Amino acid sequence: MNKKVSGKRPGPVVLDVVGKELTADDARRIAHPLTGGVILFARNFESRAQLVALTRAIREVRDDALICIDHEGGRVQRAKTDGFTHLPAMSRLGALWDRDVLAATKVAMACGYVLAAELRACDIDLSFTPVLDLDYGRSGVIGDRAFHADPRVVTMLANHLTHGLLLAGMANCGKHFPGHGYVEADSHVAIPVDERGLDEILSQDARPYDWMGPALASVMPAHVIYPTVDPSPAGFSRYWLQDILRTQLGFEGVIFSDDLSMEGASVAGTVTQAARAALEAGCDMVLICNHPDRADQLLNELDVSIGKASQRRIRKLFGRRKPLDWNKLQQEGEYRAALRLLKEHDLIA
Repeated sequence: MNKKVSGKRPGPVVLDVVGKELTADDARRIAHPLTGGVILFARNFESRAQLVALTRAIREVRDDALICIDHEGGRVQRAKTDGFTHLPAMSRLGALWDRDVLAATKVAMACGYVLAAELRACDIDLSFTPVLDLDYGRSGVIGDRAFHADPRVVTMLANHLTHGLLLAGMANCGKHFPGHGYVEADSHVAIPVDERGLDEILSQDARPYDWMGPALASVMPAHVIYPTVDPSPAGFSRYWLQDILRTQLGFEGVIFSDDLSMEGASVAGTVTQAARAALEAGCDMVLICNHPDRADQLLNELDVSIGKASQRRIRKLFGRRKPLDWNKLQQEGEYRAALRLLKEHDLIA
C-alpha cells in the first residue's frame, strides 16, 4: 500500500473504490495529489465492521481526503442493513408537512440527525443530501427523492434536515442546481433539456438555494441544459455557477460537479475535458465514478491546481465532531429520541 499522504491540501478529484476493501490500484489513485475525496457506494458496503475498516484504510493512505457517500433515505441509501436505519424517502416528509407542519419539521431534523450520526460513526464526512429539486411529478430519477412541489416547503424541510446533520457533525450538499425536477430525462443515461426561461427557473426551482442562505454548505449542479439561458449544462456553465449561484444568490460554499461519467456530462467531451470545463466554470471539486480507467485517465491528464479559496471551502466539509463509536451511539439520548420520533410517525420500521 502507498505511503500515507497528508497535509490538508486536497486536490479537486473525488473518485470511488472498486470493492469492499482497498486494492493496490485504489490506494494508488487515492494517494495521487489530484485526489481530494473518495465517494462510497452500496457495492462498498457489506457490514458496519467492514465499512469502518474501509474508511480506516482510506485514512491510512490519505488522511486529508473527504470521504463522501450518496445517502439520502428511500431508494438512494447505500447502507441499509447491519444496524443502519433505513430512512424514508423525503417525499414522505413533504406529505407529513401537508398534514402537520410542526411534526414534519421535527421529523426532518430527526432524519438528518440519524442519517449523519450513523455515517459519522463509520468515519464518513459528508452525504450528498438534501435533494432540493421540486416534485413536478414528471421526473422518474428524482420522484420521491424530492420533499415537495412547493419551493417554500422544500426550503423549510431541507433547513431542518441540515440542522439535524449539523448537530451530528456533518455538513450538507444541496442538489441538483438550479433544478432537475422539471425534466423527464435521466441525466445518468441521457442529456436532459429544460426549455423554460431564466425567470421561471429562478422564481421556482432555484428558490431553495437562495432561501437556505449560509445553511447550505455545498451544492451539486445538474447535468441539465437550459438552452434559453446557456448552451452548456449547468455544471459546465460559468453563467449558472458564477453569475447566478455565486453572485446573484451569494453562495459561498463548495460546488461539486455531478459524476463526469454520466451521459449528461458527455457534451463536454472526454472525462478530462469535462473536468477542465467544470473547474473553469466554477466547480471546486469534480466527481468521477464507476469507471476506474477513466479515473486513471483523469489523474494522468488533468493539469490544474486547486486555489486557496477552494481549499478553505472544502476544509469546512470535513466531519465537525469526533464521531461516537456505534455502541456508544446506540445509547446516546439524542439519537434514541430521534429514532422514537421517526417510529411514532411510521417512517421507519
